[in-house]
Amino acid sequence: MKTKDIYNLAIKMGIESDFRGGERIKQNLSRKKKEYEKLSDEEKQTFDQESLSNPFLDSRILHIAQDKEIKKILFGIDMEPAELLLAKELKDIDLVISHHPLGIGLSHLADVMELQAEVLNQYGVPINIAEKLMKERISEVARGINSVNHQRTVDAAKLLNLNLACFHTVCDNLAANFLKEKIEEKDFERIGELMNFLKTIPEYKEADKIGAGPKVFVGEKDNYCGKIALTEITGGTEGSSKIYEKMAQAGLGTVIGMHVSEEHKKEAEQANINMVIAGHISSDSLGINLFLDQLEKKGIEIIPCSGLIRVSRI
Repeated sequence: MKTKDIYNLAIKMGIESDFRGGERIKQNLSRKKKEYEKLSDEEKQTFDQESLSNPFLDSRILHIAQDKEIKKILFGIDMEPAELLLAKELKDIDLVISHHPLGIGLSHLADVMELQAEVLNQYGVPINIAEKLMKERISEVARGINSVNHQRTVDAAKLLNLNLACFHTVCDNLAANFLKEKIEEKDFERIGELMNFLKTIPEYKEADKIGAGPKVFVGEKDNYCGKIALTEITGGTEGSSKIYEKMAQAGLGTVIGMHVSEEHKKEAEQANINMVIAGHISSDSLGINLFLDQLEKKGIEIIPCSGLIRVSRI
């Protein structure tokens, strides 16, 4: 497999595991194409052509130094110039992949957050409400990212002659879908039961050993779970802090997330929503591992770094 083949596999797996379903994603891409066709020739020159086929714009090929067969990959949660220097030191690394977005993938992080509105609607939140609140949050995230030095690590990859990519939402989708399927197979009554289950998943079990495992941030272990929502595992970054009241009105009792800000925590408390934080890096690792297993099956060697808890399920 070459870098492009690995990218195509990531996008395919991301679509297959997306809560919205392949048909909805196809419709969204079709709408994007119609918007593109209405642009002037001048506007088309700066239009992100990849958005016509890739529904996860925070997942990209960032630089191809050598279009060669990939035999060894260095994959980490956050890959910055220091990790690229590590790749050169290790030698024979054919491709460096960051989970968290870099370059153009980072500048388009806010674009993938539309996913959250559609998923919230699937859990019973009216789409007009979810969309309105998410648009406010998407605008906020986009402004925050605007000042970031997007190309820093990409420039380092160019100077070091390294292939570089980032796979963010595609992997988060895999983690979210994995957890949703496992949890829906069970019938958890209390939060403690849900916590015990999460700690049986290898990535969370390993994280728990260093004090970074699943935790109850809002609620108590003996609380009833009610309806469990997997709305905060994928979708770019944290959504709107105003959404919890609407989730409670939709009949949701417990939210499982990767991480939570103090503002979001307070809003969840006021809405009487239980909040279970599975863990950020461990949840990232879960999704990444489900992808990497497919690469290992094809004979590609994986070198984990930068926080990645590598667990093979082959």
